[in-house]
Amino acid sequence: MTDILNLIKKIAIDAVNSQKLTDIVYGTVVSTSPLKVQIDQKLILEEAHVKVTRAVKDYGLTQGDIVTMIRAHGGQQYLIIDKEVVE
Repeated sequence: MTDILNLIKKIAIDAVNSQKLTDIVYGTVVSTSPLKVQIDQKLILEEAHVKVTRAVKDYGLTQGDIVTMIRAHGGQQYLIIDKEVVE
């Protein structure tokens, strides 16, 4: 009986982990027109997958900006919520 419970628990945990739930992600703006944000060496987000909050839009983005994003459930959409301030 314990084996069955452990197997069910493992299946449930694997299912949740594979869902790519909402997460905080950091990236670098590599282009502003069209908007492209690089998350890591392999993944560059295109404009179709990135949304920008009004606050970020008001201050504008420039190439090289470090941005904080929320990855939506499933990992297909990202919302830029802020950018790093360098003084």
